[in-house]
Amino acid sequence: MVTETHSLMDGKVHVYRRDGSRYWQCSTYMNGRNHRKSTKHESLAMAMDYAREWYMSVYVDSRRFQESGLTQNLLHKAAPHHHRIEEPAHYNNAPHSPYAPQTPRPYEPRPKKQAASGPTFAEAAEKFIAEYNIITQGERNEAWAQGHAMRINVHLIPFFGEMPVKQINAGLMQEYRVARNTNGYKGRIPSRSTLHHETVTMRLVLKTAHRYGWIDAVPDISAPYKTSGKVKHRAWFSPEEYKMLYEATRERAKNPSRERYRTVWEDLHDYVLFMANTGLRPDEAGRLEYRDVTIVTDQDSGERLLEIEVRGKRGVGYCKSMSGAILPFQRMQKRHGGKPTDKIFGKTPRDTMNKILDELNLKYDRDGNVRTSYSLRHTYICLRLMEGADIYQIAKNCRTSVEMIEQFYAAHLKNTLDASAINVRKPKRKPQKAGKNEDSPL
Repeated sequence: MVTETHSLMDGKVHVYRRDGSRYWQCSTYMNGRNHRKSTKHESLAMAMDYAREWYMSVYVDSRRFQESGLTQNLLHKAAPHHHRIEEPAHYNNAPHSPYAPQTPRPYEPRPKKQAASGPTFAEAAEKFIAEYNIITQGERNEAWAQGHAMRINVHLIPFFGEMPVKQINAGLMQEYRVARNTNGYKGRIPSRSTLHHETVTMRLVLKTAHRYGWIDAVPDISAPYKTSGKVKHRAWFSPEEYKMLYEATRERAKNPSRERYRTVWEDLHDYVLFMANTGLRPDEAGRLEYRDVTIVTDQDSGERLLEIEVRGKRGVGYCKSMSGAILPFQRMQKRHGGKPTDKIFGKTPRDTMNKILDELNLKYDRDGNVRTSYSLRHTYICLRLMEGADIYQIAKNCRTSVEMIEQFYAAHLKNTLDASAINVRKPKRKPQKAGKNEDSPL
């Protein structure tokens, strides 16, 4: 006997608990039948969260069966005999009367799932994970390879796992996107870039199945809508904000709250100056060793600067810093007695960086973009563009492309617009007075 009942989703889902049971149950009515399941939760709040996610999964399964072309009659005929409820003889012949007892619709059970024919998606995913690192010969970042495995195990296999890989098409992939945007993961709706990464992983698995002859061709599973998202600029520090930041880190380095934290704040101050004067990525700075940096005098400008051998996601590259990076580098080497093979910064100082940004109210820019250590690289690029540096040389020095800089940096900087080239006016020609033509006989 049911002792307590709660309704969700505008009355479409019911959460209840029976006598003698410590777990909450959930139920819904869909496609002519009742669906029930135990939430396995004793807490009502957790049970209601589970019921919402369970309802959406039942809804997606229901839509999938409807789009596959199975009608309700076919589903009824395909059901086992002991699950059917025969219609009463008077159901179709009795005259309709508002006072007559209403006979409910017969119970139409859920059809049996078709047996999988051919290799499943889970088998193709297992093949892909096993061969990816070997085929790429270790050239792809280890974290990127682990990301593929995480996306497969956490998101793709629960949805496509036992499905024959031949049945996967663009429509099913779109149902997957709808389910992800509806249910999310642990209550969080995925971003556009997250869904893009999952689509990339899905395409790689399908290509693996195609190589083994399990499918004839790789379907087009790209997103049909919103193919071009809104271009947003990267979070950076304006000249005034950057000055606030390095003055605050300098003050902390001189007057720390406790003496034992002095070295930590001095390292952060030198890190901010070094990153804003070199444009390195945080992971590149984390791999940087003292032997990778040389103080030289540039032949073209005559300035003393750092020549840096960078190792990052683009392989080995080179960077020439601003002169402002020399002093922080020398202080780090003197403070820690750095040997040639020692790392200069090592782990990115996220905690201290976030603490100082929160204190200065600089953690977010006016558009809500989050500022991190990566924002120092963006600051370097933007300040160089504002001072009129050549965009091609900046791209080479930062180991990126001109297109990336034009899209994410140059688009929102007013200094990159040349008013003399924009406000061009052609000289107006004076109209000629009408006169007699000398060749005219008149």
